[in-house]
Amino acid sequence: MDIRQLTTFHRVATRLSFTRAASELKYAQSSVTAQIKGLESSLGVELFERLRGGIRLTPAGERLLPYAERIMTLADEARGATAGFSDPAGLLTIGTMESLTSYRMPPVLELFHHRFPRLHLVLRPSLGVETCHALRQGVFDLAFLMEAETEHTGVQSVVLGAEPLVAVAAPGHPLAHAGHVTTDDLRTVPVLAPEAGCAYRDLFEAELADGTGEAAPFLEFGNIESVKRGVAAGLGVGLLPLMTVTEAVDAGTLAVLDWEPPFEVFTQIAWRRGKRLTREMRLFVDQAVGCMAEFYRTPVAA
Repeated sequence: MDIRQLTTFHRVATRLSFTRAASELKYAQSSVTAQIKGLESSLGVELFERLRGGIRLTPAGERLLPYAERIMTLADEARGATAGFSDPAGLLTIGTMESLTSYRMPPVLELFHHRFPRLHLVLRPSLGVETCHALRQGVFDLAFLMEAETEHTGVQSVVLGAEPLVAVAAPGHPLAHAGHVTTDDLRTVPVLAPEAGCAYRDLFEAELADGTGEAAPFLEFGNIESVKRGVAAGLGVGLLPLMTVTEAVDAGTLAVLDWEPPFEVFTQIAWRRGKRLTREMRLFVDQAVGCMAEFYRTPVAA
């Protein structure tokens, strides 16, 4: 068992594909297969179950994965320590979401582009449960969450703060002129929403359905920009993070309704619980927390 075999195992295990692992590692697929077979032979166990159309980890493979991550991390630290204080380098795969990528991440991306050009950030779109699963499986190094819960199975997070949410409508919508909007009022109009799996959408849907026994009249628009355009066109109302609608409200194309959401979601940066953070991962966490602190008036302790 050597570090190269463990690196190959980790890539195959997180991608669940010999072909993708070979492409990303720039190996021939036969070399990847040979390394996995060599590792299985040295351990005396099978690490992958070959299925029709794919593979999955065996119980032994699942047990080996966190050890492989720890060994790879220690090897990176050893190289860094013996090579001196070189600039942060490599690749970080980060799960994020549309709203944070567009409205919170630009200062972070600008800082890393100019100050740490050898550290490449790869942003992958992801939501909720899917994000936590990807972190636990090692697909993402780090990820951003926007959830009501701040404790997650197998995942550790730093809470940046509560993310303000507002209900919006077109300026000419009847509810835009109401002195006070109730949840019952919102149940009477079409609601435009981003894709399922978004925490605040799920909470809003549950709130509208609470006590009625009927599903809320949601129109699924796929993404935030589509929701904003549909709302501005008078097709219904929407619940969105304040950061995503501020410019439209200032421009007069959207109006904030006088309705206070009875729930909160918190923006968090997360990683797999028990994972030893590399120097580059710790750098990203620290810089992201620092850059985004100004956006949150009431940060929450981790």
